[in-house]
Amino acid sequence: MSRIFFDRPLDTVASVWRIHRRDGVALGFTTHDRDIWSDGLLHRAGPGMVPSAIRRTVDFADDAAEIEGALSHDAIRESDLAARRYDGARVAVGAIDWETGETEILYRGTIESVGRENGSFTARLQSAKAVLARDTIPRTSPGCRARFCDKGCTLSPARFTHRAVAEAIDRDLDRVRFAIGDPTRFAEGELRWIDGPQTGLAATVIAADADGLVLDRAIDSETLPGHRALLREGCDHTIATCTTRFANAANFQGEPHLPGNDLLTHYPMPR
Repeated sequence: MSRIFFDRPLDTVASVWRIHRRDGVALGFTTHDRDIWSDGLLHRAGPGMVPSAIRRTVDFADDAAEIEGALSHDAIRESDLAARRYDGARVAVGAIDWETGETEILYRGTIESVGRENGSFTARLQSAKAVLARDTIPRTSPGCRARFCDKGCTLSPARFTHRAVAEAIDRDLDRVRFAIGDPTRFAEGELRWIDGPQTGLAATVIAADADGLVLDRAIDSETLPGHRALLREGCDHTIATCTTRFANAANFQGEPHLPGNDLLTHYPMPR
């Protein structure tokens, strides 16, 4: 970087935030009093947004940061926060010279949680170093540890993903009936809306029967019959399902035949 920030009494520097939501939406904000283009993204002037101090360490501890602000910009809607559109979004925080456009990113992470109160919000950020705290050593389990259709499972996602149209919606039960064959195939699967106000949002199917698919996420009041969604079939992660339904036992990521902890309580009985 050729530009050295804050090397003079008066500097042309503003803070910038870049948010990349999981539904594909990218947003940019700045503390400057006008919008700024940078790296192909328009950073909107965000009145009321306040950055906290960013703590960067040389150890493996998570670098903490927060963003606070009023819900005064049209790009940040309370309904989107309530719908959890920002949960897990990737965030970059940095400084920009508003005259030259030179930018330095100081912090990268994800939004861990969002709080809302009296028309304002607080976003708690989790730095990229948080992944170092994850336990990557697999543990034995009778069920498959692989996510359905991921690299460990090896099955093709396209083969088990279907486009369907909503026929009926029960918002009291968060249940949707689609024009599909056997709905029980989608138990423990995933739904992603591609129409309507929840476009891009995903939900897990927690139950499925002839009445429809029950979702773990509330259905928006403006989501209507006729809206489309992508449905990914589900798997209960048992060796029986992997063998009989998917013929994929060779890639089963579990140990279904290992004895459990109750083996320690067994002892011989006299005859």
